[in-house]
Amino acid sequence: MPDQPGAGQLRQLSPHQPLWFLVLYALAWAGGSIAYVPFLTILLPVRVAALVPGEQAIVWLSAIAFCGAISASAGHILFGWLSDVTGVRRPWVALGLVLSCVLLLFVPAAHTLQGIIEIVVLWQLGLNMMLAPLAAWGADCVPDGQKGLLGGLLAFGPGLGALSGALVTIPGLASADGRLVLVAAIVAAAVLPVLLLWSRADAGIALPPSTAAPARQRSRRGAALRMWAARLLVQVAEAALFSFLYLWLRSIDPSVEDHLTARVFSMVLVLSAPAALLAGRWADRRQHPFRPLVICTLIAPFGLVGMALAHSVTAGIASYAVFGFSTSIFLALHSAQTLRTLPDSNRRGRDLGLFNLTNTMPSLVMPWFTIALVPWFGFSGLFLLFAALALVAAALLAGLRTDPDSIN
Repeated sequence: MPDQPGAGQLRQLSPHQPLWFLVLYALAWAGGSIAYVPFLTILLPVRVAALVPGEQAIVWLSAIAFCGAISASAGHILFGWLSDVTGVRRPWVALGLVLSCVLLLFVPAAHTLQGIIEIVVLWQLGLNMMLAPLAAWGADCVPDGQKGLLGGLLAFGPGLGALSGALVTIPGLASADGRLVLVAAIVAAAVLPVLLLWSRADAGIALPPSTAAPARQRSRRGAALRMWAARLLVQVAEAALFSFLYLWLRSIDPSVEDHLTARVFSMVLVLSAPAALLAGRWADRRQHPFRPLVICTLIAPFGLVGMALAHSVTAGIASYAVFGFSTSIFLALHSAQTLRTLPDSNRRGRDLGLFNLTNTMPSLVMPWFTIALVPWFGFSGLFLLFAALALVAAALLAGLRTDPDSIN
């Protein structure tokens, strides 16, 4: 089946995509979460802990995470750009799916730090070979009037990733190596439907090249920079809370157990997904694509300030729920609405690779914020800084205006 047009071509999109296509696309995107959430948060740490003792395992995991983040950042830009240059997305998605799934099966063969790093770096390249063209594919195929709905559907991805982690770790279901096979099988089952059922009729009609006015290109570039900066600011806070929520709760009450943190994360993901779907649908109908993003970045600081002032676990969890709920909705809708701000229709894959840096950079810079602030001001100082960053993100987004003539 034919793929989308190559560089130098724009699309005249149909008024809307069928719901089944949006659902299958969102399911394929969730395949990324299903791939890395169980592997990076459960299966890999368990395997490392079995190879090396205590504090050495922490060193190993830190080194693996750092190298993996670098590989993911470079891979997303590289393969997004290659899908632009070659003018096709689907073959890259399919090849990335095969490579990432196969590389998971080689993990049991690695028994040294160097060996595991090599496998994870290659796996991240394969995974982003799949995800980068897939993200650009959404920009090619989904018209602006449905990007809110798409963002709402994408919000279910993290929850499916967490659910897959719980599924593959059911006691007695599979061995340690068998769990990796299960993850690969679930990822394939999530991504293959959209690869097999997509057709040109569902993705729009190729048109000859068209050059946008320089003023409009500058406007789009400015909007894209605002979206990039706003997401980075929110992601720094989100990454820190993902890493340190348990330690912060323990600083309030040393008796807090790890399963409480897991339940809080799960609750936030489950509740935010349908809320994001409703917010995205509202944004499409009212033609206010950026307003839900602004509202979310205005709500998040209330949760962060509440966390800074919390003196009980109950108050802390309630405040985190406000923050986590609003940022989960923000991140899902932002991923879809970013597609309308891309300045160059011939380099969507490359530009989305640059946007992906907002997902990987926080993991590299966030520890420095923590080291610099927590010893002096405690977690409260860290949370207040993040609240200020969220307000800056709101100010950046508040200046965006809908471009009614956009072709995306």
